[in-house]
Amino acid sequence: MQTGSAPVTSTPKRWPRGQKFTLSPAGEAAELAHRDAVNGARSSGRAALQTALAAWAEPLRVQLGDGVLLVELRGQKKGLNELSRALEDTGIEPAEVKAAVDRLVLAGLAQAVPLASQIA
Repeated sequence: MQTGSAPVTSTPKRWPRGQKFTLSPAGEAAELAHRDAVNGARSSGRAALQTALAAWAEPLRVQLGDGVLLVELRGQKKGLNELSRALEDTGIEPAEVKAAVDRLVLAGLAQAVPLASQIA
C-alpha cells in the first residue's frame, strides 16, 4: 500500500480462519469518496491523483492505497485470501492486504462478518 498519511496504528489482529469482511456504512461513504477522488484526478496526472488520494485518506486515518480494498469489498463479503487473490495482479502482497484490512476495521470502514459459529 502506498504511504503518505498518518495510518491508524494498532497491534495486528489475528482473524479466525474463514473470516469475511464487508463495508460498514461509513466504509460505503468512504468508498464513494475514494471513487470520486480517483475519477476527479484521472485526467490530471499522477501527482494530482496522489494529492487527491492523500486528501481522501488523511481524515479517515488510513493509507492512500487502502481505498483499493474498499472497492473490492463494495457490495461483497470477502476473506483475506479472496482479497489477496483479487489484488495479486496489482503487486499488493498478502501481508499488506491484511494490514490494510486491519486499518480499515480499526477506522470503522470495514467490519468483520459474524461467522456461523458466532451466531447462536
